[in-house]
Amino acid sequence: MPKEKPIKELYEQYLVECEYTSRLRPDSIRGYKAVFKLFTQLVPEVITPRFLTTEMVVIFFKRLQDRTRKVGRDTYKKGVQSSTILTYWNKLSAFFEWLNRNGHIAEHPLRKLNPPRVEITDSSRHISNDNVKKIYTAIVLQSKNLFTKKRDIAMVSLLFYCGLRLGEFLSLEVLDIDFESQVLTVKSNTSKSKRKREIPLHPILNLHLKEYLTERNKQGYKTQYLIVSTKTEHRLTKHGLKHWVKNLKVKSEVEFHLHQFRHAFAYNLAINDVNAVKIQKLLGHKSLNMTMRYLESIETKELEKEVKKIQLY
Repeated sequence: MPKEKPIKELYEQYLVECEYTSRLRPDSIRGYKAVFKLFTQLVPEVITPRFLTTEMVVIFFKRLQDRTRKVGRDTYKKGVQSSTILTYWNKLSAFFEWLNRNGHIAEHPLRKLNPPRVEITDSSRHISNDNVKKIYTAIVLQSKNLFTKKRDIAMVSLLFYCGLRLGEFLSLEVLDIDFESQVLTVKSNTSKSKRKREIPLHPILNLHLKEYLTERNKQGYKTQYLIVSTKTEHRLTKHGLKHWVKNLKVKSEVEFHLHQFRHAFAYNLAINDVNAVKIQKLLGHKSLNMTMRYLESIETKELEKEVKKIQLY
């Protein structure tokens, strides 16, 4: 009987397949690695697939929710949100399916369990238009110079009027903006869906981009990337973007994260009667089911006019 391989060795083999066959993006690979690393830390008993049972997976999720973790200098937190549990569930489930498909385990350990239900609140996913206005105002009133102001306004406008993913946003190049055709192009090699898509330029975004590029040219930037750092001559990095968000939260007194702009893009299209298929195309989703998840947060008040359309006489 062949010797059973360690679970960690099998996971490395699985990641190679994800990277070079399924062609998952580097950010996705990092996410998978982080989930599995925590899994092995919380259930070190799972040394080989033989120990990967339904009971052991339940123990993992229990330990995940019972652990106390540090979230600030002097702040500790216990418990995790259902959405976080679902993220871990989905990433681990994909690996367990691979193990089962390749004969390393006889049964998928999550198959007999039900995933957590995630409740969607009206405002939890998208940033409100009022809060976007507060962010714009903070930039106008508190920017240290004209170039920073124009860049930051363009950044917020790109997020709000295009619904870009983080990787797509940071990977944008100057040549991806076609002012003549009034189109922004998201290239296939930067898109999570691996599909090229074109997004019409909103008139306000068009204005903000032109103003930003005018000031950028005065500064002498040569990089092909659209969004640049104010401290170096190069593109804005993921770390720099994180720092930008942190500062903007303080200045605007608005608590937000970047993905909420993508949800706001979808939300604003939906409440203005754009159909789901068109929203799917603009967001670059492979399936309409994913798009519908973005539209679950439409508020009841936005449906009032729809109900009033019903006429008996």
